[in-house]
Amino acid sequence: MDLPTQTHLTQLRALLVYRQHELRTEIQTTERALLSDSQVGTAEVTDLKETAARHQQGELVDAQERRDLDELELVESALQRLDQGVYGDCVGCGEAIALSRLRVQPAALRCAECQADFEHVAAQARPAARR
Repeated sequence: MDLPTQTHLTQLRALLVYRQHELRTEIQTTERALLSDSQVGTAEVTDLKETAARHQQGELVDAQERRDLDELELVESALQRLDQGVYGDCVGCGEAIALSRLRVQPAALRCAECQADFEHVAAQARPAARR
């Protein structure tokens, strides 16, 4: 492997490790907040508007945590691919993912073309009611 490629892989690994740390911190913070909220006395008198707002906020926090967990899984998978020497290969076509794409999305599984195709197929598979 040539030196520029080694340098790029080192930089991309650093980006992935940094993002992994950020995500783990965000997830821990969210879990502590959820635990703290669940320990707050439920005997408080609240109106329906306040109850609805709390419920909506809880759903938002759950969605954010799920997004962070999904991204963490992608980042850790990318780090494993780096260790295995297959990082940067598109899972769709097997070709190399462009370095410019990896710099923006270091955990990318697919080249831009395969990702566009994947998203198109996924959009077509969704029920019409959800569009």
